[in-house]
Amino acid sequence: MKVAMLTSGGDCQGLNSALRGVGKSLYKIFGKDVDIYGIRDGYRGLIYGDIRKMDPSNFSGILTLGGTILGTSRQPFKTMCLPMPEFGGKTKLDMMLENYRKYKFDCLVILGGNGTHKTANLLAQHGVNVVSLPKTIDNDLWGTDMTFGFQSAVDIATHVIDCIHTTATSHGRVFIVEVMGHKVGWLTLYAGISGGADVILIPELPYDVDKVCKVLKKRKMQGKPFSILAVAEGAISKEEAKLSKKEFKAARAQMKEPSVSYRLANEIAERTGQEIRVTIPGHFQRGGSPCAYDRVLSTRLGSKAAELIIAGKYGYMVGIVNGETCKVPLGDVAGKLKMVDPNAGIIKEAKRIGISFGD
Repeated sequence: MKVAMLTSGGDCQGLNSALRGVGKSLYKIFGKDVDIYGIRDGYRGLIYGDIRKMDPSNFSGILTLGGTILGTSRQPFKTMCLPMPEFGGKTKLDMMLENYRKYKFDCLVILGGNGTHKTANLLAQHGVNVVSLPKTIDNDLWGTDMTFGFQSAVDIATHVIDCIHTTATSHGRVFIVEVMGHKVGWLTLYAGISGGADVILIPELPYDVDKVCKVLKKRKMQGKPFSILAVAEGAISKEEAKLSKKEFKAARAQMKEPSVSYRLANEIAERTGQEIRVTIPGHFQRGGSPCAYDRVLSTRLGSKAAELIIAGKYGYMVGIVNGETCKVPLGDVAGKLKMVDPNAGIIKEAKRIGISFGD
């Protein structure tokens, strides 16, 4: 049995513990009858043949290690089937298939997020035996209740908001904490609630800046001059929500501020006269060691992936639904985003305790 593994897209906590879960399980079942290969830097390594054989020692001592021991890169799905001059007119897909067959792999284990899964499904459609695992701090992969990396990022973003509370209270300022999440707001939602934010702005609920200001003014009248806003980097205003995709991109390109949070800060300052500060934790949110929850989750998912390999069941992503690991057809996952439902119970419950979503 020859199994290859790669990690693709943005790094996050739990990648190494997931690799460990797969590797340890396969070695335990197959012993010396399994060879595991690590593909360097995601799909790039499969394209260029940057592949090395691993051994059991590679999977020791990495449970708590952040990042990925295999390295990672981004290879946009839209470029996979384009002829490349450097490959004599062959596509990246052609090169990946060639290397997969050259090494005579029995299976390819892919750890990644949305874009990664689109390419994983493409490979599966071309005869590659694929088993994938859901990693992303955004928790936006279809077919799983939770992705590994998410809870660790929530913990970090929450810690940032916790720390901002003391300085915001001391100076009576309004603080905007910009949380990662271009298209979905799971991370901002969870961090905002757990960090005690007064306002949470996410892409799924376009905001009205005047309603946001109304909340801040009301708090000030109540003797609370400070406020905390947890804002997703992909948050959009109600005006922007009415634009076409092309119009929206043009509007954002013309925006003078570096991000929506700074634009919002200027708008709030102009309307309320309050002092505004912006904090962007950025890549801190997906760095460092995985939290205990992610160590358990990624280990379970990795072990389940090994079970599918042992059974010869390919073309699936391993997910977790209602607390149990399960297999989800790649075709059901690829190209789908798990958005926050504006009518979800968690939104209603947050509003019930006074959190504003600016809608």
